[in-house]
Amino acid sequence: MASRRELERTADTRRPPGDRLEELLGDRVLARDDHLNAPGVVVRPDEVRDVLRTLRDDAGFDHCSCVTAQEYGDRFETIYHLKSYADPTREVSVVVPTARDAPVSESAESVYRTADWHEREAYDLVGIEYEDHPDLRRILLPETWQGHPLSRSYNREKPQVVTLAEHANPIAEDRRDAETDTMFLNIGPHHPSTHGVLHVKAVLDGETVVDADPDIGYIHRCEEQMCQQGTYRHQIMPFPDRWDWVSSGLLNEWAYARAAEDLADLAVPEYAQVIRTMGAELSRLASHFIALGTYALDVFGEFTAVFQYAMRDRELVLDILEDLTGQRMMFNYLRLGGVAWDLPEPREAFFETTRDFLDDLPAKIDEYHDLLVTNEIFQLRCVDTGILEPEVAKDYGCTGPVARGSGVDYDLRRDDPYGYYPELEWDVVTEDGCDNYSRVLVRMQEVEQSAKIVEQCLDLLEDWPAEDREIQSNVPRTLKPDADTETYRAVEGAKGELGIYIRADGTDKPGRFKIRSPCFSNLSALPEIVRGEFVPDLVAAIGSLDCIMGEVDR
Repeated sequence: MASRRELERTADTRRPPGDRLEELLGDRVLARDDHLNAPGVVVRPDEVRDVLRTLRDDAGFDHCSCVTAQEYGDRFETIYHLKSYADPTREVSVVVPTARDAPVSESAESVYRTADWHEREAYDLVGIEYEDHPDLRRILLPETWQGHPLSRSYNREKPQVVTLAEHANPIAEDRRDAETDTMFLNIGPHHPSTHGVLHVKAVLDGETVVDADPDIGYIHRCEEQMCQQGTYRHQIMPFPDRWDWVSSGLLNEWAYARAAEDLADLAVPEYAQVIRTMGAELSRLASHFIALGTYALDVFGEFTAVFQYAMRDRELVLDILEDLTGQRMMFNYLRLGGVAWDLPEPREAFFETTRDFLDDLPAKIDEYHDLLVTNEIFQLRCVDTGILEPEVAKDYGCTGPVARGSGVDYDLRRDDPYGYYPELEWDVVTEDGCDNYSRVLVRMQEVEQSAKIVEQCLDLLEDWPAEDREIQSNVPRTLKPDADTETYRAVEGAKGELGIYIRADGTDKPGRFKIRSPCFSNLSALPEIVRGEFVPDLVAAIGSLDCIMGEVDR
């Protein structure tokens, strides 16, 4: 019997998807604006909620993957990139143009909760206002910032003056409720408590968390803007390594490569795809090791065993990646159309080192189970705390181990295949506990699955005929995709769906470059996870999301 996913993929395939969308939405479609990855429809700014609700409820587009805002010479534009959790190859782009003199559009927050943060970012950087948004304020820049940096009218030479009055005591008024005895507490932005420069504004009733408001933007580095100033072929690839530096940059590099290769219609040799797949899974291993080790510090202060063991194993992975790429952190190894160079010589030594690591890994995983998973204190801190129900996870656009720990069976390596993943044997790991404990279990099991993938890649590479080891396809020296060509492509990063939207403007540099950070969407769900929990559980919940603030803020 065919699965639900297979039925959805094959249903009504005789007509183009754009035609089916127009039939579903009727006269609400003003025009078509198809992107390379998905059919696109243009709708009025006062019909956004109605259109998105129809697409969610009647067409199954229950995943608002990304929201991109940009400005043209004659208009502003918001693009809602929609997918289906059941089948992410089903995509649609909803394009909402607004007038330059009045960039106002309906908010999608009531349809997709994840749109809250995405629309705040669009307002902050581009200047589009969203009617009926529950909390439309800046998210990356200070509230006192003047202007919107990605709008054409922004004056880059205008001084940003913040008066002393803006630094008044934030808890001076309305922060303590005498009737319920609630109290306001700042947590962070110092690194040890929040996995980076994250500030959480918590409201407590005794030791119980009533509400939490994550305050981000402390490490905003204008990564999207720097990519827009770089050329496709040579200057952009070094930047992705710096988004989520913990997951090791090959996963990040692949996100850019997949989008740019789609935009420029570039092929990748099969041999290079195997190397990319192996490198990506080694990067995932490095990320999960540090996630496990630091989480032991978060929940029961374990430094001498679990943390040290995890750092030891991560170092071994980084040794292999250094042999492969020549760098230990900022790799810059992928190239559009392939990879920079072949495996290191002598190849036999590289294979032997990597296999030795894989052979030792099962015993080490048993150690992690003994020291961490079966630890009584760890279980008391993690089991049935930090609950994230699956429908709530989807509403917030959560992906990766955070979503799979809530039973959401979603993994782009399988569901939107790329690289060499379709040819390999491996399993998508899910847990249905929906708690902090389940998210840890998913990462631990994914370590085993990544090792299985790496081992299969080694077998393939070892037997690959020398005359067929093509590491890069023929790529033009200068890439200039056709103007107004648009695409959104994503890979399964260590933290979840890492996507890139690119709009070409006919030059050798992107007209718009948007990064869809999995940590950004996952972190937005923190208030849902921690309400009703105790203060120590708040710290455990933050750690369970495994967020890297450099990627959240970009």
